[in-house]
Order: sequence, then C-alpha cells, then structure tokens
Amino acid sequence: MVEFNQTGDGAGRLYLQGFGGDTSNAAIAAARRGASVGYLSAVGDDVYGRMLRELWTREGVDHAGVRTDPEAFTAVYFVDHDAEGHHFSFFRKGSAASRMRPQDLPLERIARAKVLHLSGISAAISDSACDTCFAAIAAARKAGVQVAFDTNLRLKLWPLGRARAVMTELIRLSDICLPSTEDISAITGLEEPEALLDHCLSLGPKTVALKLGARGALLSDGSRRWRLPPHPCRPVDATGAGDTFAGALLARLVAGDGLEAAARYATVAAALSTRGYGAVEPIPHAGQVRAAQQGNHGHS
Repeated sequence: MVEFNQTGDGAGRLYLQGFGGDTSNAAIAAARRGASVGYLSAVGDDVYGRMLRELWTREGVDHAGVRTDPEAFTAVYFVDHDAEGHHFSFFRKGSAASRMRPQDLPLERIARAKVLHLSGISAAISDSACDTCFAAIAAARKAGVQVAFDTNLRLKLWPLGRARAVMTELIRLSDICLPSTEDISAITGLEEPEALLDHCLSLGPKTVALKLGARGALLSDGSRRWRLPPHPCRPVDATGAGDTFAGALLARLVAGDGLEAAARYATVAAALSTRGYGAVEPIPHAGQVRAAQQGNHGHS
C-alpha cells in the first residue's frame, strides 16, 4: 500500500507520502540486512503500483512475483497522530492485492525459498487472499520451506471469531510464529506473556518470538526461553516496528544466527525504526543496527 503519514507540520494538515503493507515492510527490513528477498503480491496498473515497484527495485526486493491487476487499484492508507497514539484509515476493499487467488501463485518461486513469510493481514483482506495464504503454505511445506507467520490482527478487517479460527490454523501450520501480545490476548483471552507464549508453542511452531512492544520480547525454541529487554529509544512513530522485527529476525536466522542472537538484533532494529515517521524510511540498515548494538554494550 501507499502511505500518507501525518507529520504534525502545517497545523497537522501535511502528510508525508511513504509506503506500507506489513509483509512489504518485513521484506524491505530483511533486504536491508543483506538477505535475498522476493515478494508475492498484486498491484494496480496505476501510479501507486509503479511507485511500489520502484521502491522494491531500490530496496533490492525481487518483485517479479508481484502481478499487475489491470482491473483493480493499488490500496492506500492514512496514519493520523494524536495524544492517544497513531490511527490508521485504510482504503483497500477490492484492491489488487485483495483479489489474489491461489492460481496466481508462482509455486516454483515458493519452493526455492528458505522461508515463506506471511501475516494475519494477508489472510484478512479477502476470502480469496486467505485461500491464497493457505495454498502458499501448502506449497512451502511440501518443498520443505519454513513458514513464518506474523499475527498482525486487524479487527477492522474481519470479525474476531473468524480471525481466531484462521489465525489459530495459521499458527499451527507455521514453523516460526511472530505474534504480538495484543493479538494473542484478543484471540485467547489470556494476558500473561508466559501463558501467551505457551499457547502459541502448544499449537505446534518450533520457534515463537512474542513481541511485547515497549517491554521487549519473549522467545522460545521449544526447549529454552529468553526475555529480551527493549532497546532504549525515543519513539516518534511505531508504524512498521513489528514488521521490522520480523524481517530482521528472519534475515538473521537465514544468515545462520541462533534464535537469541537473531532476536537481540531484531529488537534493536525495531526500536531504531520508531525514530522517524512512516513504515519504510526509518527501517535501519545493517550498519546502524550493529553500531547501536555495540553502543549498548558500552563499546565505542
């Protein structure tokens, strides 16, 4: 999606044009770590679709698997800020991405990946998009490709009962689950982070990294668990922070890091991404994260 983010300038009437879409943000975060990343989606044959393709080209994200749908538009959304935090307004019903179907999937591209990453929003935007998620997961599992799932629950997109049923199944089918506390609380009624982690592990993923927002992260590989403190920062706009965490974590796992090291890195990357407006621009590059990590350890 193309993003318009309120900047606070011009009596609050100025908006910074940027880019969003949770899985696109995660793809860019992974690419900025040096990972080899391809993206599967659809855009309209319009100026915003072309802007997104230019973005992915600039960021080194292979978008050959992104269809151009001549009969649909590329979605946009607005982010407004006030004392309560940030508020999203989406204009995407009937968008190109929401019209994706299982038969549109380039299965051979999925089979060549190390990790297939998708989110709750991927499944929520339409019934056909939801079917496409399950078809992509089936192709990944058949090819021995790991499946990563970020819950990203948006109750504006679907009723809680359906979200609970679909997400529970998506967590069950994933190898790496990247939930947030709010999302799992909403679908389970549980509140304690340890209980939320246990719930996700009980469904089957080998790895769970529970995002605790300002409280850091809680993670487990099934046998051990770690509580990671947040990286100190002064957040301006948290849009896309969870996506940055997901992309950075997956990139570091694919590069060979253990879960704890990958998650420590991802926690710093996510914190740094909150220091500027918009979902994509503030995503840090690898050097910035390493510098911040060294600063954290008291090195120069």
